[in-house]
Amino acid sequence: MTKVGHIYLIDDDESMRISLSRMLRELGYLVEDYSSASTFFEESVPVAPAVILLDMQMPDMTGLDLQEKLQMFGRKTPIIFISGQSHPHQIVQGLKKGALDFLFKPFNLKDLLKAVADAIDFDSRQLKRVSLDVETNKEYESLTPREREVCGWLVKGLLNKDIAVKLGTTDATIKVHKARVMDKMHVDSVQSLVKKYLESNLECHPLTN
Repeated sequence: MTKVGHIYLIDDDESMRISLSRMLRELGYLVEDYSSASTFFEESVPVAPAVILLDMQMPDMTGLDLQEKLQMFGRKTPIIFISGQSHPHQIVQGLKKGALDFLFKPFNLKDLLKAVADAIDFDSRQLKRVSLDVETNKEYESLTPREREVCGWLVKGLLNKDIAVKLGTTDATIKVHKARVMDKMHVDSVQSLVKKYLESNLECHPLTN
C-alpha cells in the first residue's frame, strides 16, 4: 500500500539515488529522483504532502541555492538536507531558512525514515492550514461591507453598544449584524471569531480609534 506522501530525492550521486529510491519505494513512498537541482526545479510539479531530500553539495546548483530559489517562487515543500561534506555555516544557513533536518552521509536508516515521516506530517498540517485559510477567506468575502466593519470591531474587543456608537447606529442593529457575522464565519463565540481571524491573518476592516 502506498503511503500518503511524496518524496523528491535530489542527489548527483547516482548509486545513492538508485539505492535510496528503491528502498523508499519498497516502503510504499512515491519517489521522484533527480540528478541535479536545476533539473528538479525545471521539471518537478508541486504536490502535497511531500518532502524534498536534498543533497547540499552539487555542481550545477547547491542545495542552499535551490532552497532560496524555491522560497522566491513560494514553494513551501519541507526540505531535509543530506550531505557527505558540509561546512557548519551551510548547515546553520539551511536550517535558518526553514529546512527541517540535516542528515550526514552515511546516515542511519531509522533517522532518515523518522525525518521523512516528520516532514510529511509537517507538510500535511501545512496543507490543512492553507485549506482552512482559503475557506475562512471565502467566508469573510461573503460578509457585507457593514458586517466587515462590525467584524473588525468585534475582533478588537468592543461591545455591541460601543460598536453602535462607533458606527452611528443602534445596539439592536449591531446585534443583527453580529449574528450574521457569526453565522457566515461559522463561529459560535467572539473568542472563536478572534482565533479564526488571527490564525488566517484576516483584515476584517482597517480599524481606527
